[in-house]
Amino acid sequence: MHRSKPPSLDRLRWFVAVAEAGGFTLAADRLATGKTQLSHHVARLERELGGALFTRTTRRVELTDAGRRLYDTIAPLLRDLDGALGGVDEAASQPSGTLRITAPTDYAASVVGPALAAFQRAHPRLVVELVASDDVLDLVGERIDLAVRFGWLRDSSMRAVRLGEFAQWVVGSPAYFAEAGTPRRPNQLAAHRWIALRLLRSPLTWRFAKAGGRSATVRVRATAQANSPQALLGLLRGGGGVSVITDFATESDVAAGTLQRVLADWQLPSGGIHLVYPATRQPPAKVRHFIDFFRDHVAR
Repeated sequence: MHRSKPPSLDRLRWFVAVAEAGGFTLAADRLATGKTQLSHHVARLERELGGALFTRTTRRVELTDAGRRLYDTIAPLLRDLDGALGGVDEAASQPSGTLRITAPTDYAASVVGPALAAFQRAHPRLVVELVASDDVLDLVGERIDLAVRFGWLRDSSMRAVRLGEFAQWVVGSPAYFAEAGTPRRPNQLAAHRWIALRLLRSPLTWRFAKAGGRSATVRVRATAQANSPQALLGLLRGGGGVSVITDFATESDVAAGTLQRVLADWQLPSGGIHLVYPATRQPPAKVRHFIDFFRDHVAR
């Protein structure tokens, strides 16, 4: 089909918004426009392109094969364009719009939340949204600007800024160790009640190292499970057993005596703390400014 001119950039943006929202109602809310107007413009785009982009049902909207191909091509280009426009006159630009960040629930509450509140006070034109989740969310599909990720990154389609490292500690309550005994060597953990954190890929196999080149691999048996660090902490504080948890999640409990760290002379592998964002050529000012701010915040 011959087209005298390319489709409107705005209509392409609206198409991407509907695809990412999974429907017209949510997309209209995100764009602060009417659902009828949005549907009209998407229908006009379909006429201009000569084919259906969505399959519409009473429950949801799905991309057609042609719609998926268009989305996969156009969405990254629009993000790059937005980033490039946001970088124009950088010296005068200030963070504005909505900054949407996701982080694991414990880190969101203890670290990201206070930092984000301070950042917003410094930039009152900015609206912030903190999504606390222990799931690895789809940043593009969920319209998330930044994610805090722990451990070892595997998604090469994202850019990452390394913020630091976290350590892993073996902990339990003093009451539990008074009853079950305090492990002095890693292999003794196999005889203890183990609380497994289901978020981990290998929650029952642990590799320890010690100065001098000594190492030990321990396989434990779970007598309880938790699906979040907060739930794990609750079981540990209640004397439910022993487990491994990050230093930042438990150091206040250890300092207060609520939990007790054991095997401190043995080290578990440390992991990286990263800020991750979609690989646009030029991230917007709100993202760049928060990365700099948060890097300084966690370094203090």
